[in-house]
Amino acid sequence: MAVPLQQMEAESEPKELVRLVVIGSVDDGKSTLIGRLLYETGALFDDQIEQVRRATRNGDAIDFSLFTDGLKAEREQGITIDVAYRYFETRRRKFILADTPGHAQYTRNMATGASTADAAIILVDARLGVLPQTRRHAAIASLLGIRRLAVAVNKMDLAGFDPGTFQHIAGQVRTFAASLGFTQLVLLPVSAKFGDNVALQSPRMPWHRGGSVLDFVESVEVQRDRAERPFRFPVQNVLRPHIDYRGLAGQIASGAVTVGDEIVVLPSGARSRVRAIETFEGLVSRAHAPMSVVLRLADDVDAGRGDLLAHPESAPAVGRQVEAMAVWLAERPLDFTRAYAIKHASCTSPARIEAVRSRFDPETGAEGPASSLALNEIGMVVVRAARPIAADPYALDRATGAFILIDALTNETVAAGMIASGPRAETEQAAARPIEPGMVLLVRARTEALSVARAHEFERIAAEGALVSAIVRRPAAARACAAAGLVVLFPAADEDLEAAREALRAVGVEPVEVDGGTGAQFLHRAIAREDR
Repeated sequence: MAVPLQQMEAESEPKELVRLVVIGSVDDGKSTLIGRLLYETGALFDDQIEQVRRATRNGDAIDFSLFTDGLKAEREQGITIDVAYRYFETRRRKFILADTPGHAQYTRNMATGASTADAAIILVDARLGVLPQTRRHAAIASLLGIRRLAVAVNKMDLAGFDPGTFQHIAGQVRTFAASLGFTQLVLLPVSAKFGDNVALQSPRMPWHRGGSVLDFVESVEVQRDRAERPFRFPVQNVLRPHIDYRGLAGQIASGAVTVGDEIVVLPSGARSRVRAIETFEGLVSRAHAPMSVVLRLADDVDAGRGDLLAHPESAPAVGRQVEAMAVWLAERPLDFTRAYAIKHASCTSPARIEAVRSRFDPETGAEGPASSLALNEIGMVVVRAARPIAADPYALDRATGAFILIDALTNETVAAGMIASGPRAETEQAAARPIEPGMVLLVRARTEALSVARAHEFERIAAEGALVSAIVRRPAAARACAAAGLVVLFPAADEDLEAAREALRAVGVEPVEVDGGTGAQFLHRAIAREDR
């Protein structure tokens, strides 16, 4: 049984946090189920209950849907439009419940609510059975990585609590869910309006022995392996209160880190060791996800907001191009000529959409050809960022496998993406290529000044090894120097990288992009080959 809100402050022991999303077609009773669950578990204050009693207009003593449908338009129309989050506790767990809209036009809102959920509860109207929107929501939940699903066949009171009706719908659900990859599928006959099988087993359905909705949420197995995954630390900020202190602040997305561990800064490839780990409470020797910490490194490496720290032996792929399943969230359709920005972890970079591979039909699970994506459509897209990003497939790590696309002109979030495969490791591919006379190295760094400084460092390394090189800033000069057999160093800041690449290609030069680590590897390898 749940703990009333008045007792929550007295409970000091840590509890497991479970995020749940309630989904399904319009008018299946999602808001009513959540309101009834909150009411039955004592998660509401008396003034909240009294306010809803006064606002009830449907002839019932309490309209339980009003506990979550708070917008004026929602109450006037009797529908859910925005995602509403509600919180409650039991003696074992804390819960965050997301109530999502059922209308097809609000699919983007549903996807937002489901994106962080550990498990889902999908409602089916006992009178109507499985609807196209039911299949759509289940498919999107599966796409977003949800693997545990409870199916609440609601409004059993209107079906006379008939077990045959429930079994028929259960068969429909098992058929369409078989291909969606759910590892746990629980079927529950409920009446949210009257509370049957919501918090307690219903005496009006003695033929059902599979427990209640509350039994499911209290017992559902939630994957808690974030601390066991490879270490990922997106840098959010650099703290430098005085000249003798430099710390990298952020939240550990996955894995764990210990003082003394070797780490690699991505995308630059610079390496160092962890000298100290600081938290709000003080110094610690080890930290794990999802702790917020400040990492102090043994070396003054170039690392700042947008970079990702990882262990070298389990580092993610680094590249500019990713293929991802995207949910289009904007009224304006996808436009290949429009400028976008990709926001991945703490990194924001200019980006463009290069292709739409296919469109996914969540009602049938089929993929078909597509040339664009419109509002609420889902498809496989190819995105190229101006700055390299370090990312994992979404199936392996939600935190580093997801991104959003932002319209560069309006700042509107236009798409949410789930990376299907890690980015192509362009830096590693470049480092493996042999240096040749006439090669143009596009030297990248976070700022223009740093890229020029790196180019001069590469020039010094080349001179020590008797390699003839030149630093140039104009594409025509790069072409002329390359034609003369020089190793050309063309510096560019990350934000100007795409423009520099296109400008070089426009004069017939195909550059090889390098950063601080790969550029030095390039030159040292070439020098060693010349010495032999």
